[in-house]
Amino acid sequence: MTREPNTPRTEPTGEAPSSPWRQPVVWLVIALVAAAVVGGISMVVIASGDGSTDAVPDQVSRTAQVQTADLGPDALAQERKLSAIVRIDAELGIVEVLPVSGDFDRSAPLRLDLLHPTLAGQDRVLELPPTDTGWRVEAEVTGDHDWNVRLGPVDGQWRLQGRLPGGQQAASLRPALQAP
Repeated sequence: MTREPNTPRTEPTGEAPSSPWRQPVVWLVIALVAAAVVGGISMVVIASGDGSTDAVPDQVSRTAQVQTADLGPDALAQERKLSAIVRIDAELGIVEVLPVSGDFDRSAPLRLDLLHPTLAGQDRVLELPPTDTGWRVEAEVTGDHDWNVRLGPVDGQWRLQGRLPGGQQAASLRPALQAP
């Protein structure tokens, strides 16, 4: 059996050989490589962002790979046995702090930090003047997400912390350090 020079060689089944581009395995390999490249570029873009995802607003000092923060204000709040409740009334547009226990200076204003869990640009800082029952200020605070709450005097001598879940109107604030 002789073959003409311009005719393709046929397999024993009688079919012409197919193109590699018609094989699903080739497309699978190309798709996996493309997905890895797109994922890598996405990770680089996310990692090189503006750094606003740092959820810890405390000043920290770094030594090698160890980060340390000043826990003095938390220790002082624990020593003075301070605790309070922060209450947000969206209808009246007020934020109120009520002392629960401890030795508060009832004549001094307090600083209330409402910290967004992930976006530092949405943090709120309120100064609450004293009232007969605690401290209060007029402020519009959204309850559509959680808040990390930090309370202390304006000079920062002591600090109470807590979390206000989204949709909730009040949260308990306590020292970050627990008694042994």
